[in-house]
Amino acid sequence: MGWKTILSFIFFLVVIILLGFYWIAPLSDINFGFKDRNYNFSLNDSDKGMQFHSNMRFPTSSISYRIYDCPLGKKGDMEMAFEIISNKTTLSFYPVVNSEEIDVTCDSKNKRDGEFFIAGEGGPTNVTKTSNFNVIKGGQILLIRESQCATPNVGIHELLHVLGFDHSTNPNNIMYNFSTCDQEISQDVLDTIDKLYSTPTYADLSIENASAVMHGKYLDANITVMNNGLKDSQSSTLKIYADEKLIKEFDIKGLDIGYGRKIILQNVLVFQLDVNELKFVVSYDEPELAKENNEVILNINKN
Repeated sequence: MGWKTILSFIFFLVVIILLGFYWIAPLSDINFGFKDRNYNFSLNDSDKGMQFHSNMRFPTSSISYRIYDCPLGKKGDMEMAFEIISNKTTLSFYPVVNSEEIDVTCDSKNKRDGEFFIAGEGGPTNVTKTSNFNVIKGGQILLIRESQCATPNVGIHELLHVLGFDHSTNPNNIMYNFSTCDQEISQDVLDTIDKLYSTPTYADLSIENASAVMHGKYLDANITVMNNGLKDSQSSTLKIYADEKLIKEFDIKGLDIGYGRKIILQNVLVFQLDVNELKFVVSYDEPELAKENNEVILNINKN
């Protein structure tokens, strides 16, 4: 064996040893971990523009629905969507045969938006604006395609539309314009639902646009009583005081959510010699979202 052969063998042996050392020896630490995906409603400010309008909610957290004209697959997807949102939030959903709050129907024909298939359509159909909330009184869902995912993403997407949520800018969020199976309901959406429905379902009577003038001993006044709550009000009483003395009472019939009643008084006799202050008070025995807006005090402009 020549010296060249010996050197080649030694070189080969060194290479084998170095390769073994490279593969076996812990030269450096390598950390492996789960890469967290951002599922927030927005990629930037997750609290901005989440709903079509601010504070959109149904009057109560228990919401009725009816599913009809749907094959079993789509009906099952929608029922699972109701169950998932119910399990993740304070909301609950129950089926009815009529007078439903959420109307669910199906379409067997595929629809296209450019190169993409439309999977479903949904949103509020009846919204009443109050000073506290945009109250959803009805919504509709049209399921066009069955979900191809283990989770009924299409049904959840359209249900969240009915609950007032707009499209998200985050492709990982279930409210993104285009649906994929790996999208998720973000925690900020679930937290928003629970926050909105933490307010109890009460009426909220308030006095608005009150004005008054005295003509000698006679009072003229205009008063508007509104219901800005989440429940139709029962009958109430408007009481008018002149310097803390009751001078007149009026019965007010129940008011629907977002509705009001204007009361016009003319030539109401006031027996006090000199009136410095008028007070209008709505007396309501039931719980309300707020009681402090049931009273207005006015100083009288005398002619």
